[in-house]
Amino acid sequence: MRFVVVTGMSGGGKSTALRMLEDAGFYCVDNLPVLLIEKFVELIASPGGEVTKVALGLDVRADQAFREVQEVLEKLKQNGYVFEILFMEANDRTLLKRYKETRRMHPLSLDGRIEDGIHKEREILNDIREKADYVIDTTNLLTRELKEELNRIFIQNEEYNSLMVTVLSFGFKYGIPADADLVFDVRFLPNPFYIEELKHKTGNEKEVQDYVMSFPEAHIFIEKLADMVRFLIPNYIKEGKYQLVIAIGCTGGKHRSVTLANKLYEEMKNKGGYGIKIAHRDVGQGI
Repeated sequence: MRFVVVTGMSGGGKSTALRMLEDAGFYCVDNLPVLLIEKFVELIASPGGEVTKVALGLDVRADQAFREVQEVLEKLKQNGYVFEILFMEANDRTLLKRYKETRRMHPLSLDGRIEDGIHKEREILNDIREKADYVIDTTNLLTRELKEELNRIFIQNEEYNSLMVTVLSFGFKYGIPADADLVFDVRFLPNPFYIEELKHKTGNEKEVQDYVMSFPEAHIFIEKLADMVRFLIPNYIKEGKYQLVIAIGCTGGKHRSVTLANKLYEEMKNKGGYGIKIAHRDVGQGI
């Protein structure tokens, strides 16, 4: 039996992850009282049972100490039960935005500010986060991308190192992305903007891609950048990094940066061991 404990920050995507796992054939239970967890696992894991995949949602509540949950999980482990921990999270700004949009109260801030509840919850969940087998940061994930990550881990059973890489194109005229970890400037390449038939196209279109990649420097850039990223990723994973944003910029963020971001994404995808997504921040600017 595959047994997955789904936990994490309130608003981080736990409920969504449980729904997706249920769609993937997992028997899902959420909001189970602590006193019933051990008995539930004993029953579900009994010999001859028909259930082969189980996901149990556990979260912080205002009316129970989370350390009791951790004590139960430790006892299950000592009794020989094997389980994986999936931890769902997002940054504080995103969590706050989600709470404001849904007009819900944080379970730990019923008598105070949402920010205080988020801070308190992070402290409470720090230990289980450190023990988690998978950490998924949903700050910049679309629902479709989250489903792809869960499928990769729990359906395709690929190796997973809890690192999500975002290759992001942008325009310097609109500012450097605040969440960028690595920033690369490709304004050294000729600008398709000054070619009339390419001016109103983008790096997502073949004509612009062919023009940008017609210069040897573009190929050398991608080759050297991909080589460096391949070196960096295992070291970031070793240090416990969960998000890596590689930003590639040109003047307007529509031609050169989009082309080269797409090329880097193609070089990196399907390599295994980490998630990867592509985004073009400014490709629609001025249209």
